[in-house]
Amino acid sequence: MSRRVTPALLLAAALSACAVGPDFHPPNTHVPEAWHDLARADASALPHAHAASDAIAPAPPAIVVDSDPDPRWWRHFHDATLDALIEQARAGNLDLQQAVLRIVEARTQVQSAAAQGLPNLRANASYQREQLGLKGFLQSNGVYDKVDQLGAPNSPVNAVAPGGGPGLQKQAGDVLDQLTSPVNLWQAGFDASWELDLFGRVRRSVEAASADVDAARESRNDALLSLEAEVAQTYLQLRGAQASRAVAMHLVDDARDTLALTKSQAAVGLASALDVKQASAQLAQAQAGVAPFDSQIAEAANGLALLVGAEPGALDSQLMRDAPLPSLPRRIALGLPSTLARRRPDVRQAEAQLHAATADVGVAVAQFYPDITLTGQIGTRASHASDLARWSHLFYSFGPAISLPIFEGGALVANLHLADARQAQAALAYRKAVLVALRDVDNALAVYRTDLAHRDALSTAADTERSAYDLARERYSKGFVSFIEVLDAERQWAQTQAQFVQAQTQVETDLVALYKALGGGWENAA
Repeated sequence: MSRRVTPALLLAAALSACAVGPDFHPPNTHVPEAWHDLARADASALPHAHAASDAIAPAPPAIVVDSDPDPRWWRHFHDATLDALIEQARAGNLDLQQAVLRIVEARTQVQSAAAQGLPNLRANASYQREQLGLKGFLQSNGVYDKVDQLGAPNSPVNAVAPGGGPGLQKQAGDVLDQLTSPVNLWQAGFDASWELDLFGRVRRSVEAASADVDAARESRNDALLSLEAEVAQTYLQLRGAQASRAVAMHLVDDARDTLALTKSQAAVGLASALDVKQASAQLAQAQAGVAPFDSQIAEAANGLALLVGAEPGALDSQLMRDAPLPSLPRRIALGLPSTLARRRPDVRQAEAQLHAATADVGVAVAQFYPDITLTGQIGTRASHASDLARWSHLFYSFGPAISLPIFEGGALVANLHLADARQAQAALAYRKAVLVALRDVDNALAVYRTDLAHRDALSTAADTERSAYDLARERYSKGFVSFIEVLDAERQWAQTQAQFVQAQTQVETDLVALYKALGGGWENAA
C-alpha cells in the first residue's frame, strides 16, 4: 500500500513546487574597472597647499581605492558635535520614520499575499423566515380541487373508506396549510476552502510582495544616507558661516584700528579729514558685512533642528558657540566601481523593484492555468433553534472545485503583456541607476578635485594679500603711502580671505557629497 501512496505524494509535491513564469536572477552589473576621474587626473596629481599657508589649508587627503569607504564616514571629520547631530537625526527625523512605516506596510502586504495560499475556515450562523410560495404551484396543478373532492359522496376515497371523507379532507387541508405557510430556518456550521496553488500564482505574489519589502527597506536606507549627508553639509555650512563671521569681525577690528590710527595721524597733520571720513566709512561697511552671516547661522541651526525632528532653537546650546570648520580626513577610501552597486541603496532598490516586476510576470502567467480549490461545509439546519444540537439535522458537503479560464476577451494576454513591459522598464531603470551612481561618483571626484585646487590657490593669495595689507598699514603709519593704498590693500585681503573661507567650506561639503555618492552610511543602522 505504501508503494501506491508514494508516487501520488511525489506527484503532489512536484506539482506544489511548480511555479510558472521566469525566475529572478540578480542582473549583471557592467561597470568600468577604475574610476574615470582618477584616470583623468590621479590622486597623486591633486594640488597641495603652498608652504606659507600650511596652517590654514593642510595637504589634501590621500585617495585610495584598495579599501571600501567607512560606513560611518562622518567620524573622519573628528567632530563630536557632528557625530551627535547625526545620531539625533537617525533617531528623530520624521521623514526617516515615515520610511520605516512604509517598510511595515510592505511587510503587511507580504502577510496578506501569503494568506491566499493557506486554508480558509469560516464559522457561520443564520436565521431566516421563508415563504416558499408553494400554494400557487399547488393551485395551478389542481391539488386543492382534488382535496375538495375528498368530501363528495361519490368520491373514490369514500368508497374505499366509508365515512372518512370529511376527515380525510380536513387532514389533507391541514397538510397543505403546513406546506404553504411560512417556515423558520435556523442554521449553524463551518465553511472551509483551500486553493492548492499548483502553478505558483500565490507563491509568485508572495515573492513580488517580499521584493517590495526589500525595495521599501532600500528606500529607507537611501533616505538615511541622504539625511546623514544633509546633516553633515548643513553643519559644515553653519561652521563655515561662523568662520566667515569671524573673518568679518576681524575686519571690523582692523577697520576700527585703522580709524584710530587715521585720527591720530590727522591730529598731528599727517592725515586729512577726508582720510578720517574714509576710515569711518570703511568701519561702517565692515560692520554691515557681519549681519548676513548671522542670518546664515540662524538658518543653518534651524535647518539642523528640523532634520533631527526638533523645533527651531532646540540646538542653539550645541551650535551657537563658535567652532572652527572640521579638519579634512587624512585619507579617502573609494573602493572599486564593482562594489558600488552593492553599497548604493538606490541601486539596490532598483534591483528589488526588478525582482518584484519579474515575479509579477509569473503571476500573470499563472492566470492562464486552472485554479483547483478544495471546499467543504458542515453544520446543522432546523426549523427550531433548539434542534440545532441534534445529529439528525446534520448536513455536510466536500470536494474539489476547478476553474479554467476559456475566454476573457484578451484580458489575460493584456495582463501578461503589461507585466512584461513593466519588467522591461524595471530592467532599464536598474541599468540607469547603475549609470547614475557611476556619474555621481565621477562628478563628485571632479568637483572635489577642482574645488580643492581653487581653495589652495586662494590660501596662497590670502596669505599674500594679508602681508601686503600689513605692509601698507606700516608704511602709512610712517607717512610713506596714502590712505587710499591702505584701503585698497584691506579690501583685497578681505575679499580673498572671505573667498578662502567659502572655498574651504565648499571643499568639505564636496567631500560629503562624495561620501554620499559612494553609498555609505546605512549599513550599521538599526
